[in-house]
Amino acid sequence: MSGPAAGLVLAAGAGTRFEPSELKLLAELGGRPLLERPVAALCAVPELTRVVVVLGAGAGQVRDRLTFGRAEPIVCEEWAEGLSASLRCGVAALPEAERIVVTLGDVPGVRPEVVHRLLAAPDGSRATYGGRPGHPVVLGAAQLRRVGELSGDRGARALLDGGVHIECGDLASGRDVDTVADLDALRRAPGPGRPLWRRDFGQPL
Repeated sequence: MSGPAAGLVLAAGAGTRFEPSELKLLAELGGRPLLERPVAALCAVPELTRVVVVLGAGAGQVRDRLTFGRAEPIVCEEWAEGLSASLRCGVAALPEAERIVVTLGDVPGVRPEVVHRLLAAPDGSRATYGGRPGHPVVLGAAQLRRVGELSGDRGARALLDGGVHIECGDLASGRDVDTVADLDALRRAPGPGRPLWRRDFGQPL
């Protein structure tokens, strides 16, 4: 790894496929909001000099409920335009970073070990789980220059053509949460439902 690296959690979407009465990223998993897990995973990796969390829908509620540790929450005012707007907003907040590890707020099973494995991979790499593409992904200089080309709900995937797939199924499931049924399945599974501890955030809280 060369040059400063940063972490980015995209967590601005409304989660419309989830229970309408509840903001998905604040749903409980292991006693804490779902979003705290990917945030904690990035915060626990000291090689990431900064960690930014992009909020949008329900940003005020998320700020009030979440423990961010050393992560920096920002609000994307254009979040309703789709994932591309959140990605552009997050990248713009990290101008000093030469590499950015990007994950999503609804992928709670990402662990620091997964992030370390991706940091050791070439730019343009993405995690796979049993061969299934997932997150995190690693954006280097070539990918970061193209972020402005994205529109709508096209995220980093559109920048990764020809990139290396890094198998991480031995470390995590990589499953995302779109529906209440997805969350219930994670609650029953071993691993991501464990309680969060101070050390998960990379510094005392």
